[in-house]
Amino acid sequence: MLTFSLDEYYRLPLFEVDDERHRALGGWITTDISIYKRTCLDALAVVADLVAGQPPSEEWSSENYEVAFGPWGLRFQNVWGPDQRGEYTLAEVKEAVEEYWTFLASIPDNPRLIREYRPDLPEREAELLLWEETWERPHPYRGVLF
Repeated sequence: MLTFSLDEYYRLPLFEVDDERHRALGGWITTDISIYKRTCLDALAVVADLVAGQPPSEEWSSENYEVAFGPWGLRFQNVWGPDQRGEYTLAEVKEAVEEYWTFLASIPDNPRLIREYRPDLPEREAELLLWEETWERPHPYRGVLF
């Protein structure tokens, strides 16, 4: 559905689509989640909660989008660009966000970056532990994607 890569100059996420219908979804993921593993963990948890028939543990917060998650899936509207909107099923969002996590987790850690929280671990593992500590529960994808 979506293929992700990094811009070689700025190291920002890029995407390609197999079907133009998914272009807005790729735009939302690479803009709203961006390169932040913890934000991607939040998106994965929202999706997992909805798939399990539970309401998300938190509402999605965004500077650029009005976002609504529900049992139907995801609806969003870019507040700065009225043509940047989309509505996707829960299955489509699940597949796309899982793929994006796999992409983010494959990016090597920056050896020059000094992290305060668990610098002894790879960033993806440290972010997972911090997510679980913050929300006081195991991440729903623990044992599935990581």
